[in-house]
Amino acid sequence: MGRRRSKIPVIPAAPDPAANKLNRLAPTTLTTREGTIRMYAIRFYRIFDIGEEIDLEKLEQSLAASMATSRFRFQRVRPTSIIVDQPPLLIRLQGMTIDTVRGPLSLAAMARIYEFGAFSICLRLEEMEAPARMLHEVALSFAGQEGLSRYFDQALAELRSILAVHLGTRPLDPDFYDDYTIYLADRQDPGIDPVAVLLGEEAEFSPEIRKETLQFSFSYYPDEKAILSWGGAVIFSPKPPVDLLELIEFAAVQVLELRFYDRELTRQMDRMYDDIENADRQWWIYRAVHYRKLMKQLMGEQAEVSEIVEDINNLIKVTDDIYYARVYAAVLQALRSGSWSQSVNHKLATIRETYRMLSEEVNVQHAHFLEWIVIVLIALEIVLFTLPLVPH
Repeated sequence: MGRRRSKIPVIPAAPDPAANKLNRLAPTTLTTREGTIRMYAIRFYRIFDIGEEIDLEKLEQSLAASMATSRFRFQRVRPTSIIVDQPPLLIRLQGMTIDTVRGPLSLAAMARIYEFGAFSICLRLEEMEAPARMLHEVALSFAGQEGLSRYFDQALAELRSILAVHLGTRPLDPDFYDDYTIYLADRQDPGIDPVAVLLGEEAEFSPEIRKETLQFSFSYYPDEKAILSWGGAVIFSPKPPVDLLELIEFAAVQVLELRFYDRELTRQMDRMYDDIENADRQWWIYRAVHYRKLMKQLMGEQAEVSEIVEDINNLIKVTDDIYYARVYAAVLQALRSGSWSQSVNHKLATIRETYRMLSEEVNVQHAHFLEWIVIVLIALEIVLFTLPLVPH
């Protein structure tokens, strides 16, 4: 596939004072005297992949002249507790206004760029000084991120415009993405039903459905709770749960990358079968040449993808923080990361087995070729031996 061997060159851009001023207006989070938020918030995520590795250091230097950027850092844990080799680059996008059941509200937008080519767009809706129970009503009105596509399209267009100046134009499938939504409130409230929020509907759910939806629930302090599921998470916390938000996003990005490579391997296998079928139509000498060419291609692509998948699985390392390690593992489990990893590994194994079979076929054909050479040489020797005995 050839997407990871060289990083995308970063093209320096001329400074833009207007853009510099605009992008330095970063949204703030209000706090009370006790340092706890009094609000509810919803973070809508969509994660994409541009198909190329990005040199984040050069990109950050190039963007510094025109906008404010930053790298994320975990705040509540020691630096050695959670290890990220290359933290993603945060870019703040222009905010928008969205109509909600609570009236028009501001919608902040930001993007995170990851070294291996993925990027996430987050639309953040917050209502300060609002009762926590208001989260329930607003969340249901945006179930399944309904009505948000045009806002994501606007943010995506802005981000692609920014990256095009520095990275050049790269192919992107805007229809291939993962979405995830995180619902936050400063406290648990009887007016908020986490099951209804996560499932996106108001209903009398069975005990089985409630148990299944709430199976990944975690608390570190008595007044905190995180409930993780397939399509979203509900977090109750009197303080901004910044580290939890980062962990959940990392897990979602990891699963998107596994899905991306699962699709790429499917396409690669389709091409592989077509190439084998075309080679089988050739004369046996040319067939061996095609097989060797295909084997070389398969060996290179299989090794490259295996290396990338290993890097994806080691995207983040949680070492001695047991709570965050459990949360991260639970998010991956809720997102069916194991199924995607298994699918990717199965396809890699199929490619390796195909390589082995092609290698055996080439060896057999080579042996047959040598046998024919021996037969021809023996026949030639017999002819040369009998020629003097033939009378003139």
